[in-house]
Amino acid sequence: MTPTAPTHDRRMLEALVCPQTQGPLTYDADAQELVSKSARLAYPIRGGIPIMLVDEARVLD
Repeated sequence: MTPTAPTHDRRMLEALVCPQTQGPLTYDADAQELVSKSARLAYPIRGGIPIMLVDEARVLD
């Protein structure tokens, strides 16, 4: 495995939904975030693990 290879399974990310709206998420590879456009939140991915807590999400402008 190279250092730049993702440590998460892309299929697993596609199965996740926003915990606030239950809506779909999009993966932002550059920011390492899962973005909920409907909730206007971005959930971080740390060490390959999505942090699906509203309190940990970044509010989008």
